[in-house]
Amino acid sequence: MKTLIRLAAIAAVAITVSACSEQQSKTEVPLPVALTEESVGHYCNMTILEHTGPKAQIFLANNPHPIWFSQVRDGIAFIRSPEEQEDAVVVYVNDMGKATEWDFPGDDTWIDAQQAWFVIESRKTGGMGTPEVIPFGSEQSAAAFVGENGGMVVRLAEIPDAYVLGPVGLDQNPEISMTGALQ
Repeated sequence: MKTLIRLAAIAAVAITVSACSEQQSKTEVPLPVALTEESVGHYCNMTILEHTGPKAQIFLANNPHPIWFSQVRDGIAFIRSPEEQEDAVVVYVNDMGKATEWDFPGDDTWIDAQQAWFVIESRKTGGMGTPEVIPFGSEQSAAAFVGENGGMVVRLAEIPDAYVLGPVGLDQNPEISMTGALQ
């Protein structure tokens, strides 16, 4: 009888430890990773290093590798898109307030998008030449950027879905016709 009670106690402890370990692994947030030549954009399927401006990397549940986006706008579109059913564990974006240059923000500038301040509707475009959602680690840095480049400062939840999910107008560059040919 004592052996049976002892085995039951050991089983209970093992189940508790297993459950705690499983819960802990679900809450562990991966750290951002550095861009490499193998970092390819999720939507454009192009090497991320070929594009200028801020980027996004998203870690999905049950995937140890991030998916990459050549523009922050595209990363936010991914997490907001009804067609994407993946569970994002964390979204990292470049803090452009820490970046030493616009073209290549650097690998030491990654911040959690939930903590960032964003500038939308500015005159700056992203790596694909379209409107960008520009992240900053502080509201002051974002406001200073707006003073130089226009736009407005918002938090992640305040970015309108239409800004990231809507079509990008062809009429933004008057030198390009509806067919895409230079006039």
